[in-house]
Amino acid sequence: MSVVHGSKEALRKRKKRKHELGSSPTKTKIGEKDRRRNNKRRGGNIKVRVSTANQVNLLDPEEGEHKQTEVQDVKENPSNRNYARENVITKGAIIDTPEGEARVTSRPGQDGTINAVLVTEEE
Repeated sequence: MSVVHGSKEALRKRKKRKHELGSSPTKTKIGEKDRRRNNKRRGGNIKVRVSTANQVNLLDPEEGEHKQTEVQDVKENPSNRNYARENVITKGAIIDTPEGEARVTSRPGQDGTINAVLVTEEE
């Protein structure tokens, strides 16, 4: 194993502490009802994670109105092509709603809500 001098691995003299460890990703899926989990973070903060959801806060940019509608399906997901098959919602995912297709603008595993903007089809 060759270690490049000056890299973080070469300078590390100890293992990661408990507060330095990351957490496993939250795969937010489409479910029958909304389920949220509260995770305690460093400094007494709380991170709300959405594990399953069926509602989305939808913005129509042409009318400038917000609506709360249900999520029907995940069309595509740029972060992982298998996520569309598994109905996993992440930021940037294209979801299908009764109003039309929408792009997710929030981070459901980090923010605790699903916000999306209607996508207009350009011809």
